[in-house]
Amino acid sequence: MATILEHPAIQPAVVTFQVNGESRALELDPRTTLLDALRDHLDLTGSKKGCDQGQCGACTVLVDGRRVLSCLTLAAAVKDKAVTTIEGLAKDGKLHPMQAAFIECDAFQCGYCTPGQILSAVAMLEEAAADKLSDSEIRERLSGNICRCGAYPNIVAAVRHVEAGR
Repeated sequence: MATILEHPAIQPAVVTFQVNGESRALELDPRTTLLDALRDHLDLTGSKKGCDQGQCGACTVLVDGRRVLSCLTLAAAVKDKAVTTIEGLAKDGKLHPMQAAFIECDAFQCGYCTPGQILSAVAMLEEAAADKLSDSEIRERLSGNICRCGAYPNIVAAVRHVEAGR
């Protein structure tokens, strides 16, 4: 008897998308999440599997520049789209300004949420490019990313640091 995971009626699908600037084609079970495709099929483990329910933000990646929760996004939904993970944020061996600011401002403790926090912060500043955000607005816009260590003041400081430099 076949289990639900091995059901003969479920055929693999080929999903082609850009990951960190590189075209990738994966043959996947159509129920595979983007998070599992990245971690299990492409060995990109920077995106973390936290709650697996879209509540913690540890799995945040950018899809066509917009932040998404990869644990709730099917890999098939990013067909022909550009996905950026924390591994693809640095360019030519140089950290992205947000990555550097997180280090400079000590905006992490255990580091588990850090990749999702950084990608969310990068997208947030793009979304609000014309706005000067208050600390409470930054906190609100990053509220989908939970830090269990409570590094929020330093995360806000890192965002402010990058915002001041743009």
